[in-house]
Order: sequence, then C-alpha cells, then structure tokens
Amino acid sequence: MAPTIVVIAMGEMGSGVARRLRQHGAMVLTSLAGRSAGSRARAERAQVKIVDDDVKLVADADFVLSIIPPGEAVAFAERMTRALRQSNRRPVFVDCNAISPRTAREVAARVAPSGAPFVDAGIIGGPPKDGEAGPRFYASGPDASRFASLREYGLDVRIVDAEVGSASALKLSYASITKGLTALGAVAMLGAERAGVAEALRREFAQSQPALKAWLERQVPKMYPKAYRWVAEMQEIAAYLEGDPAGSEIYRGAAHLYERLAADHAAKGPEIAALEAFVAAKT
Repeated sequence: MAPTIVVIAMGEMGSGVARRLRQHGAMVLTSLAGRSAGSRARAERAQVKIVDDDVKLVADADFVLSIIPPGEAVAFAERMTRALRQSNRRPVFVDCNAISPRTAREVAARVAPSGAPFVDAGIIGGPPKDGEAGPRFYASGPDASRFASLREYGLDVRIVDAEVGSASALKLSYASITKGLTALGAVAMLGAERAGVAEALRREFAQSQPALKAWLERQVPKMYPKAYRWVAEMQEIAAYLEGDPAGSEIYRGAAHLYERLAADHAAKGPEIAALEAFVAAKT
C-alpha cells in the first residue's frame, strides 16, 4: 500500500519533492495555513491534498517531511508534536532542513514527546526535475532506514550514519562551500564595482579562472531571491563551526551579507543592480 506523506512547506523544494512522490504513487498532503498565494499555486501544480487542520493532517500519515527555512525548524517541530500527541498515528518525522547538528538534536528532542520516530536529513541539490534522480537526501539516526523506504517513491535517500546530527553536518559542510563561495563572489564583484576595476576583474577571471567565472555567473543571480532564506542557514553554519572561532566568524559575516542583499533585492537597490551589471557585462 502506498504511503501517505505530509510535506511542509510548498516552496520550490517542498513542492518539487511532493510532485516527485505523487508521480511515484504516494499520497501527499500539505497545510497552507499562513502560507502565500505562491505556495497554493505550487501545491496545486504538485497535485497534493490540502489539509489545514494539523490533527487531521497527520491522522493517517506515515511520514512528515519538514522542508522549510531553517529558522522555522524548531517551531514547526513543536507545532507538529502538539498535533501528533492528539493522534493515534506515529509517522516518521523527517527534518530535511539546513540546520546545525545541535539544532537537529533540539528538533529531535521537541518531537520525542509525541512518540514519533525521528530522522535527521539534509538535502543536497536543487528541486527535483523530471528525468533526473536528484536531489540527494542524506539521512542519519536510528530510524533512517525507514525513511530510505521512500526510494521506492522516487527519492534518492542515502544513509550516512546512525547518529542524529550527522546528516545535518554533511549538509552544512557542503553548503559552507557552495553558498559561502557565492557570498565571496558577490563581495568580490561589489568591491571591484566600487573600486572601478570590474572590467579588469572580469577579464582576469576569464583568462585565469574561466570555470570559477562561469560558476559565479550562474550562482550569484540565483541567490538574489533566496538571500533572505540563506541568512538563517549561514547562522546555522556559524553554530556548526563554533569550535573554530575564525571559521564561525566567516559565516556570521555571510549571514549579515545575505541579510543586506535580501533587503536590497526587495527594495530594488544599488547593490543588486551592481551585481547584475557585473554578471551581464561581456568580457
């Protein structure tokens, strides 16, 4: 019998995962309580069932997948725990968010009173696309093998360790490179624009670092609408690296940068315009 899976929320990743699961025969539910019109449109495209009452949402669920901004992970776990304690079902709760191992353990502790099994997971790769296997869901914790059963329903689940927090550590290690490099590229571009050497930097990148230039020209523009979500992720990376004060400071700085760029993007301000000009210019 196909599983019933709750997927929260209907952002690009969550709706993409929901659609993949539906394509492979699973029943998928979501709640749109407090969500935007865009979330509703994505939920409708994914053909998921909308249930805005939390107790009814989990009443027949086999899995609950939390795919939300990292700053909301603990509060969402508390919300679902209240619903689960009123239900006879104990679905597997899978936290798929970009959170530190410490936050993953906190989420697990918040879920524990419900009696639901907990899986720590980290997603690497973009939202699912037709014809592609990704993204990868790295999973850890004693019940990770239960989540791995969703391989039969289109998810690429890979178990990395028995300990809650290991999957989150892997995810943040990866994100510290990709999103950290995006931050460094944006800072370099803005510095060159301010100093009047942007054209010279583009030429040097084209000659000595063509692969890096091409990567940044793809990734920096993708960052603009997502910068607000990356603030909490950089803060989680800083917490993950708290044993290395210098490393942790780098990502606290990246969090401030993304916060500033998010505000600039919303205001159609000069920094995003400068980045767009840098990326668009031909060498």
